[in-house]
Amino acid sequence: MTDTVLGLPFLPVFPPLLAITMVILTRKVLLSLGVGIVTAALVVAELDVPGALRLVAESFAGIFWADGGVNTWNVYIIAFLLILGVLAAFILMSGGSRAFGRWAMERVSTRRGSQLLAAALGIVIFIDDYFNALAVGQVAKPVTDRNRVSRAKLAYIIDSTSAPVCVVAPFSSWGASIIGIIAPILLAAGMSEVTAFQAFVAMMPMNYYVWTALAMVFAVAVLRVDVGPMRREEVRALAAGRPFDPAKTIPGELSADLPVHRPGSISAMVVPFVALVAGVVGAIVWTGHTRSGSWDLIEIFANTLVTESLVVGGLLGLGAALVYYAKDTRSNERFGSGTFRDGWVQGVRSMLPAVYILVLAWMTVALIEQLGTGEYLAGLVSDAGLEPRFLIPTMFVVASLMAFATGTSWGSFGILLPIAGQIMTEVGSAELLLPALAAVLGGAVVGDHVSPISDTTILSSTGAGANLMDHVLTQLPYALAAATAALAGYVVLAVSGSTWLGLLAALAGVAALVAAARAVRPPVEEHPEVVESVRVTA
Repeated sequence: MTDTVLGLPFLPVFPPLLAITMVILTRKVLLSLGVGIVTAALVVAELDVPGALRLVAESFAGIFWADGGVNTWNVYIIAFLLILGVLAAFILMSGGSRAFGRWAMERVSTRRGSQLLAAALGIVIFIDDYFNALAVGQVAKPVTDRNRVSRAKLAYIIDSTSAPVCVVAPFSSWGASIIGIIAPILLAAGMSEVTAFQAFVAMMPMNYYVWTALAMVFAVAVLRVDVGPMRREEVRALAAGRPFDPAKTIPGELSADLPVHRPGSISAMVVPFVALVAGVVGAIVWTGHTRSGSWDLIEIFANTLVTESLVVGGLLGLGAALVYYAKDTRSNERFGSGTFRDGWVQGVRSMLPAVYILVLAWMTVALIEQLGTGEYLAGLVSDAGLEPRFLIPTMFVVASLMAFATGTSWGSFGILLPIAGQIMTEVGSAELLLPALAAVLGGAVVGDHVSPISDTTILSSTGAGANLMDHVLTQLPYALAAATAALAGYVVLAVSGSTWLGLLAALAGVAALVAAARAVRPPVEEHPEVVESVRVTA
């Protein structure tokens, strides 16, 4: 047991909190994750150095090889990232990004409009959070850049419209998995008359964080709420036209040395993106149908191969991009075999920072699992002895802490959903079962949002082309505000027993927090003296 080392019961949470604290304080992500990995290995090995080194090696090997075969989930995610980098490079060189940016500026010519475009895309592309995070950024980035919206703001919008939408979408990779998890919980609770799908739909309005997070996104976009570190990012983007700090590591950012064909065509970007989306959706449906033998959407999403589908769609999109690159640049003497090679090299290189961080984050999560961090936090809930109705807000908080510490929302609700079901069943509070399960799901998304070791956080910053720690720190005030409003809603639900009254209280909390933020910090655009001072010193 890891909690026997030095007789300290809190050791299961120490390594992840150390890594997260170091990331925030030092902003050196790779170093901080490395320290977290070594510390976790030492705790698991009970300070046996050779044993700890073996655990580190095993956690690295496990990324690529597990259960006697290739770990296709991780390998395909890395492959998709690299393919996306090359795809973006050839779209850039063919002039597609530039042409799309010009076209979009004629139709979306305001900062507010470009943010709403990104938010709308994030809601529409609900099939999978990974795909959402990377695909939305490819379309929205040229528009937000030209309208002087910071990459940090774009990353926040992407992150807050990916997992929150997926977790309440039954026809998504998240929805199918959650339905599969809650089915036996309902049977154990004696609710055989309710199907898992019906329960999932009933839980939608109870997942308060989804609605507070989405409400916050649209309030930020429409009312121009710029607070905390996000205000600094927005001031620089608006005043100096720099959507990111060029001195920092920006994943997915291509070299300025790559030649760009002029004038370029919109189709050079639109067609590859459509091919990407069509390929991913088609592969998701086909692999799900093939493995389940059914055309039922729930069965398809429960059995689909998401990461393989991402690679299939990525290759189709890349193929289309290469066709346009060859067609549009063949008469341009600036382009030859050397530039073709550079496109591949620079595309892959642009994604390497994200790959490095993702690999270390996966190693951290693997060792945290061996630490038993999730089980430790879940045990605190079981031993709390609270009145059943107040377990609902408690579950929300614990799920948030668990996902924050472990970097995985799926792992958190995978552990806590059965525990919540068991507790509510044992205390005879079946009517509180669905609100408790919804609170777990919402809390897991909260922790996932604010954790710098979360893969969706990493991929959101990659898709937006934002520095990871800039994304984490700028998103934090908004995510915590939405989480606070959601928690208030769960307290009202616990006291009143009304789902809708709790939801109303949660949304009212968002409105109050937004109003307070506007009163304290008016929009950047309304303070020309601030903008001018930044412009002078930039």
